[in-house]
Amino acid sequence: MGKLRPGKVEWLALGHTGRPTLRPLQNLLLLWTLLNCGLGGSAQGPGEWTPWGSWSRCSSSCGRGLSVRSRRCFWFPGGEPCWGDSHEYRLCPLPDCPLGAIPFRDLQCALYNGHPVLGTQKTYQWVPFYGAPNQCDLNCLAEGHAFYHSFGRVLDGTPCSPGTQGLCVAGRCLSAGCDGLLGSDAREDHCGRCGGTNESCLLVQRVFRDSGAFAGYWNVTLIPEGARHIRVAHRSRNHLALIGGDGRYVLNGNWAVSPPGTYEAAGTRVVYTRAAGPEETLSAAGPTSQDLLLQVLLQEPNPGIAFEFWLPRERYGPFQAQAQAVGWFLRQQQPREVEPQAPELPAAPAPSAPRTPTPAPDPCGRCPDTRGRAHRLLYYCRGDFVFRARVLSRLHQGQETRYEVQVQLIYKNRSPLRALEYVWALGRCPCPRLDLHREYLLAVQRLISPDGTQDRLLLPHMGYARAWSPAEDSRVRLAARHCPV
Repeated sequence: MGKLRPGKVEWLALGHTGRPTLRPLQNLLLLWTLLNCGLGGSAQGPGEWTPWGSWSRCSSSCGRGLSVRSRRCFWFPGGEPCWGDSHEYRLCPLPDCPLGAIPFRDLQCALYNGHPVLGTQKTYQWVPFYGAPNQCDLNCLAEGHAFYHSFGRVLDGTPCSPGTQGLCVAGRCLSAGCDGLLGSDAREDHCGRCGGTNESCLLVQRVFRDSGAFAGYWNVTLIPEGARHIRVAHRSRNHLALIGGDGRYVLNGNWAVSPPGTYEAAGTRVVYTRAAGPEETLSAAGPTSQDLLLQVLLQEPNPGIAFEFWLPRERYGPFQAQAQAVGWFLRQQQPREVEPQAPELPAAPAPSAPRTPTPAPDPCGRCPDTRGRAHRLLYYCRGDFVFRARVLSRLHQGQETRYEVQVQLIYKNRSPLRALEYVWALGRCPCPRLDLHREYLLAVQRLISPDGTQDRLLLPHMGYARAWSPAEDSRVRLAARHCPV
């Protein structure tokens, strides 16, 4: 930054002869000095700065430029000069330069095109040369020749070199701190505060060691809005997965492995790396503009997933509550399965006379009728989730039936629901029974196993499952008003 120059110093002489003429501001400064130091006393300590002047116009109209402001020092002979700098430089907020705009350094070299240099009458066309020792000198290469010439310093505000953030000021390459001042060492802390000391945020740092009982997607942690300096790493054949605030996968979703690279998510860039060995990492500077959900696609036992991020203090409490509400484990779709169907047989010759086929008897029989206002109120008020869904598939697993459903409208939920969910029912012939490809209004409960390895949506026996209709929609909305608070 600009240092004190002799031409910027004003001496205040107290003698009766040779006294300079003082402007009103200098008179005020002299009076203030005399009153504070005592009439007739000698000056002690450093000189005094005038207030900062206004910022100058920007050195550029686009891209990166700087503006400058200055101040003057007043001090007494024999005393110490002012401490600090006489000039400050700051970056200008400017729009990007249009495509094809000539860079600032190129313009400065071009000023010498066609002019004799080097003591001869020869002229050259000049372009910037970046191989010289001082990058803030105007080093220009003669086109078509193997030499360059230095024309002195570049103008203040010239980029030091392509692709860098530094700007040349008084022959020096300076970078801006987070306060926008060139040459400043001010830096953002982990909380995003310029010059802070990390006192306004907390570090969340944990290792997720739980291992699911089956292959599939499992929740690792919620990364809440406002998180910064996100880091995730593990070493295994498992894959990290990330879900955005809109419920869609950012990477490694739907059983497909994404390529390494940079992904946009929640207002920040997520860098995903996968080395040749069994190591994966995620990193993002943040801050995130919405919640992210970190998952792991388990293919083998989980050896541990280390994650950390910085979170504003005021958001740490809500984060803990959200993490408990979401739960560490996710009811996530497995490879989509459907009920096995018998293989098709070759078509038999057409009979001479049509016969009416006899329908096969339903092995499950009919479920008892459970309609009624009291039944609807009971399960709506007791249920953890009430939603409208379309049945996509049905699968018998042991003594249970698993329905894969597409959630279309949520009336009540104690924790977030995804677009695709599994709903479990007891028995191979559960009641109520859900038909494929039909839409239902369901009231289900959340069931977490004692060891925490399973988190399910359970449709109770003889519970609430009604085929959707506009009339049923009105009834379920009315039921919400009669539940006890």
